[in-house]
Amino acid sequence: MQKKIVGRAWKFGSNVDTDQIIPAEYLVTDDEKFLAKHAFEKVRPEFYKFVKPGDIIVAGKNFGCGSSREHAVRALKGLGISCVIAESFARIFFRNAINLGLLLIEAKVDANDGDVLEIDIDSGIIYNRSKDLEFKFKKLPDFFLEIIESGGLINYVKKKYGI
Repeated sequence: MQKKIVGRAWKFGSNVDTDQIIPAEYLVTDDEKFLAKHAFEKVRPEFYKFVKPGDIIVAGKNFGCGSSREHAVRALKGLGISCVIAESFARIFFRNAINLGLLLIEAKVDANDGDVLEIDIDSGIIYNRSKDLEFKFKKLPDFFLEIIESGGLINYVKKKYGI
């Protein structure tokens, strides 16, 4: 896993539920690229056309609430989102993200769409380069980082146990 991540921010509010991330009518597949084309389409039509690999979602409290679908994480991965930063995450979404290899960071960050953020995983600091601001976050346990670095729990188990 990269120890420093740099990407453009996409700002969302609080209580972004999994139905907003990926509407229920697209739950017929787990293909990340297909899901990405429909991510946030009811709240930000054609969002996928503007997102670039490495971009970062910044949100308020309770990101990923609602149903426990893994498809929401798969849609974000299909978009190329490198990290989601939120004040808090719904518990099941948090676990799904770790299991599927998507980095999540709990922090309150001042950022707008298009701001350039730099995340230093080792120091636990997020820099908003566009506003010259710095934010601290509690680092994830090494075990979680190993799972994310492996690309998710299944890959981690295969790698660790030679399966």
